[in-house]
Amino acid sequence: MLLLRSLVFLAWMYGLMFLMGVLWLPSLFMPRTVIRDGVRFYAGTIRWGLHAICGIRTEFRGLEHLPPGPIIYAAKHQCMWDVFVPFLILSDPVITMKRELLWYPFLGWYAMKLRMIAIDRGGAAKTVKKMLNAAAQRASVGRQFVIFPEGTRHPPGVTTGYFAAGTSAFYKKLGVPCVPVATNSGLCWPARGLVRRPGTVVFELLDPIEPGLDRRALMSRLEAAIEPASEKLLEEGLEAQGRTRAELELA
Repeated sequence: MLLLRSLVFLAWMYGLMFLMGVLWLPSLFMPRTVIRDGVRFYAGTIRWGLHAICGIRTEFRGLEHLPPGPIIYAAKHQCMWDVFVPFLILSDPVITMKRELLWYPFLGWYAMKLRMIAIDRGGAAKTVKKMLNAAAQRASVGRQFVIFPEGTRHPPGVTTGYFAAGTSAFYKKLGVPCVPVATNSGLCWPARGLVRRPGTVVFELLDPIEPGLDRRALMSRLEAAIEPASEKLLEEGLEAQGRTRAELELA
């Protein structure tokens, strides 16, 4: 039954993605905010589908920790849902994404129109400087930057460390608060695989980290905030699902 519900949800999510991708094409010639609001609407439909089809609720905690104006939203990354959630929390998010994704039909077109930040991981110093200058321009109009310090998705309870280069470069250049975000999203939506499990996904915004720290202090503060909070959410989620840590590791 879990597999069937998961397949129905995937058909809903990707079917609607394709439909909206086609119907929203005229928005490429409209103000950027039209596409932003379309992505926000799509994220809301994913949230609805998760609840209605898979029995997965999404809860936001700590929204009072969100400062006004530009920030860095530095989040734990466990599944694809983590990428859409900022559109439900933040007023005008900027996603940092691999440069190669800009060449994808629909996705690349909308990302460029939304003025996302494309990262060339093999880029030289000149390329990095250009990227950071673009980020500063977006911050100047009050946008918020979404970064995943681990670099890629990991199952709940797993981390291979935080990568300082990108996070600290944006933090130093922009001079804005950095908001750590913990989650247990991988309990319900796996990093890889088809089955979505019923439960409550929690995204918890933690105390902002003030601007002005050096690289080592920033990354230490981020990891010390995100990891214990995510572990606590993991235990909470496992208890609600009636699962144990050993069952999670076997899965």
